[in-house]
Amino acid sequence: MDYQAIMDILSQCGLGAVLLSDLDQILRANETGIHLLHGEGGLTGKLMDEIAPQLCQESEEPLYANIAFGEYLLRCPTPQVDDLPERTHLVVFRNAACDACHDMLISIMNQINEAVALFDANGRAYLLNDAVVKMESVVTKDVLGEPVQDIYEMQDGTKLTVPEVLRTKRPLLNNRQYYTTRYGKNIDVMSSTYPITQNGQLLGAFTVMEDWHMVDELHRQIIELQGKLLEKSVGQKKNNALPAKYSFKDICYTSTCMQKAVEQCRRVAKGDSSVMIYGETGTGKELFAQSIHNASRRADGPFLAINCAAIPENLLEGLLFGTERGAYTGAERRAGLFEQANSGTLLLDELNSMNPNLQSKLLRVLQDGTFRRVGGSAEIQADVRILSNINIPPYQAIEENKLRRDLFYRLGVVNISIPPLRERKEDIPLLAKTFIIQYNKRLVKNVKDISRETLERFQNYDWPGNVRELQHAIEHAMNVLPDTMSVITPEYLPELILSESEKRPEGMPLRHSLSNVIQDMEYHTICQALRASSGITSPPRLEAFI
Repeated sequence: MDYQAIMDILSQCGLGAVLLSDLDQILRANETGIHLLHGEGGLTGKLMDEIAPQLCQESEEPLYANIAFGEYLLRCPTPQVDDLPERTHLVVFRNAACDACHDMLISIMNQINEAVALFDANGRAYLLNDAVVKMESVVTKDVLGEPVQDIYEMQDGTKLTVPEVLRTKRPLLNNRQYYTTRYGKNIDVMSSTYPITQNGQLLGAFTVMEDWHMVDELHRQIIELQGKLLEKSVGQKKNNALPAKYSFKDICYTSTCMQKAVEQCRRVAKGDSSVMIYGETGTGKELFAQSIHNASRRADGPFLAINCAAIPENLLEGLLFGTERGAYTGAERRAGLFEQANSGTLLLDELNSMNPNLQSKLLRVLQDGTFRRVGGSAEIQADVRILSNINIPPYQAIEENKLRRDLFYRLGVVNISIPPLRERKEDIPLLAKTFIIQYNKRLVKNVKDISRETLERFQNYDWPGNVRELQHAIEHAMNVLPDTMSVITPEYLPELILSESEKRPEGMPLRHSLSNVIQDMEYHTICQALRASSGITSPPRLEAFI
């Protein structure tokens, strides 16, 4: 079949086709192509680049040619044609007005603050906007097509609104709902759910949700502001320490290990015991600490944090316990963090960096509940809950004399361990999407997601900097990504991640300790021996030999 017959068949299928020279000059167009390009007056001899330049470009991302108001064209894959004239090529395209409208509406949906979820007539998830992803910490691709009952479970004895609206074809407005997602995250929303009908046919339903936790937080801030204004009006002074801004709803996860850690912290928050949080650098230890404070009975009190590694030893004691005038050269009478955090929470970050001598003084506060300012003699009562962060395993810190054993028993009444990112890589898609949403607003971008190849690189990387490093990688990529692209591809990732994710052999676990390095060497030796003796070409998993 010659190319002219193929162009006619494409026209019958509603597809436009033009034969172009190597200079993109139009040599021939089929009937649909003439109609779509508004070329009734003749297209032959005109340059395609002047009529619809987007159709001249081959791209994995859709490039729309806005040929007239409300009219969009999109290039299609070109069929194999063997008898094309020399130095010519065929371009096939179609009417894409609906596609462009769909993409524009999706972009609008992802920019609004309200969470919007769309379900088909059978109650299956069809669309979740970015606000839903952020609020519920769900991985969109994992829940699309799933029945609403398999995604959400009501916690207040009420029914899900979507199935009810689909059944009655009537909207349900302003419903307070408490539910748990399939990933174990508890959600409190005010929702309105509407049916979608067309010519009497039920197409689906959508629900618009407002995070009621955020509304409660705004109410609390308003009340606090009113209190401060009232106190100021009567000449009173109030501690204006910055509140903890993170809560458990801000922790993004889908993995079982993170769900276990969050649930443990929720239970711990209800008490008043000291909590020691262990996690590698960048795992989000302070995020957990602030969440514990905000879920505790001390949530209305101050939350103060101090990095024990960032303050010199001679200043740290004064910052913690306060000073009296003349305690040392230049010392003024000043309350320390223990006084400022009264009825609240004090976070000791990187506790293992604190000098052991100062640790002993801290131990006295924990034992007796009293302390003295530096240079003072008066006993001061402390009503403070102590949270502490540590970036090496506690018992390792004790063995290396970085943490007093008796202090550990006081501060580590409850021990929380946050898993590193390499042990919960199933959380990477959700974390990446969350950071993309965050930086879209900050950098005024319109990035949708990461590509499959990028996700593979992320899965192959060890993430020594954990979630913080992933966040920085997304921020780096979005800064250098061209404005014409909406998906992050590997070439825009930081060089370190690219090089390290390429080095690791497939199936090779990533480890850091000396014993694991030795195991890695043994692994390679065994692989070489197996290949030499039995012709095995794919590496076995290391665990088989451990």
